[in-house]
Amino acid sequence: MPQATANGISIEYDTFGDKSCPALLLITGGGSQMIHWENGFCDSLAQKGYYVIRFDNRDAGLSQKFEEMGIPDIAAAMKGTPVPPPYTIEDMADDSVGLLDALKIDKAHICGASMGGMIAQAVSYRHPERVRSLISIMSSTGNPELPKIKQELFNEVYKPVPDQREEYVTHYVQLWRKIWSPGFPFEEDRVANLVRESFDRSYYPQGMVRQSMAVMTHGFPKAPIASIKAPTLVIHGDKDPFMPVEGGRETAHLIRDAELFVIEGMGHDMPKDTWLVITNAMVEHMQKA
Repeated sequence: MPQATANGISIEYDTFGDKSCPALLLITGGGSQMIHWENGFCDSLAQKGYYVIRFDNRDAGLSQKFEEMGIPDIAAAMKGTPVPPPYTIEDMADDSVGLLDALKIDKAHICGASMGGMIAQAVSYRHPERVRSLISIMSSTGNPELPKIKQELFNEVYKPVPDQREEYVTHYVQLWRKIWSPGFPFEEDRVANLVRESFDRSYYPQGMVRQSMAVMTHGFPKAPIASIKAPTLVIHGDKDPFMPVEGGRETAHLIRDAELFVIEGMGHDMPKDTWLVITNAMVEHMQKA
């Protein structure tokens, strides 16, 4: 897969489809690699007439790592101690636009999932001239008044990550069970294979800690989110235990004329049984935009 210099750092990326088609930039969530936008999902969007671009965020996968920034003290931050982030969600939004620059793409549909949804929102209010439309999936506004992740699940997410391959796989399969869509069968083989591929490609848990600090210190950019003019689609599961559906509802409420699509039984993941309905909703939205 190729690399590009974007916003002054190296970004690993991949593309699907014909570059003469409208561009669709996919931004992944915290600690995730671009392979979490799975090939079948990306291929289906390319076959529907889009030039699909996925990439590793900074500090994940094969993109540039920020080892020199150290490991922030998330526990102290959770107790209210000011902890400066190594970088911000806005920095990651500028990485995304830098990748568009490197690929000589003036405008794209911007789609982000989880933390990636926050980054996509930041792209939309920082660089509105680059955005054809915004798609925010299982994400939030950062409003501290919204329902929060339960402490038990939070502790599970931030448990020490094993450095042995099969223990790592077991750890993440168990975690995915806790955030999985209760309305859909758990796809253990698919999850385990994706986790193994992620481990083999880049074992780097410290990057997730720095990304998480960027999310925690992002705050609630209410006015900037409300300033977004791009046609917006918000997709969320009604059973999301990690970023509860209220975050999606508020996103759609703040952005004028945004469309909210709530999927019954979906958690903080996208089961394969949701792919068709999600990609169809995305394509309908992008065509209207």
